[in-house]
Amino acid sequence: MIALHAGGQLSDNSDNCYAPGPTDRTVLSADGRVLTVPDGWVLLPPGDAALTRRLKAACEHWIVQEKKGRKIFSRGVWASSATIERIKAELVEERSTENYRKRTTANASRREKAQEVYEGDFFGAVMTYLNFHPRHLELEEQMARAVTDHATPVGSGTVARTQRIPIEERAEAAVIAWMRHNTTDYETRTIERVKGKRREVRKLLAKTSKQLLDRYRRGEVIVDGPIERALHTVSAKN
Repeated sequence: MIALHAGGQLSDNSDNCYAPGPTDRTVLSADGRVLTVPDGWVLLPPGDAALTRRLKAACEHWIVQEKKGRKIFSRGVWASSATIERIKAELVEERSTENYRKRTTANASRREKAQEVYEGDFFGAVMTYLNFHPRHLELEEQMARAVTDHATPVGSGTVARTQRIPIEERAEAAVIAWMRHNTTDYETRTIERVKGKRREVRKLLAKTSKQLLDRYRRGEVIVDGPIERALHTVSAKN
């Protein structure tokens, strides 16, 4: 398992994983040592999963990862330049075949279908969570579509993409997140740089958002409310 200490240093349960070093051809080890990259090695940037996977299996390598906040970002893999070029050539030849093209097309089609199914399921979960009064049914559908379109794209990094919690909880979290950014002053609010303050503000805004949703569930008459204005703005941008 990969872990990092504060400041981006890797913990001692990492084998060949390092943080970026102070200069271009250095890395930082778990115990804080600065190591120089061996001669003949180059940094393979992230982006080609197949190339990276085969490279890791083929030769000695150093994985470079950097922690920013709670997230860990790949900065690439240091390895022999000759090995990288050899595997690249093998992949080019393999990817030029008809079988590879067919397999790639089939995989893409399968992913697209799975994405369509998930978007439909997520849209339904959002509609269920909103549960507006029939008076606001059209608004409910518009909002559910806006939240779904924002939260479900592959690679969006939103809570809707996680599999760790049930889809019902993902839908609720996505609605509250969408409202935080579109119906509150969160984007323009100045938040003190104090530990826990941002979480406190988010909790307060979530409470306000849920109170607003309850008004739509009760069927109250709301003219040009925050949700209506937000949907109008989103529609205008699209």
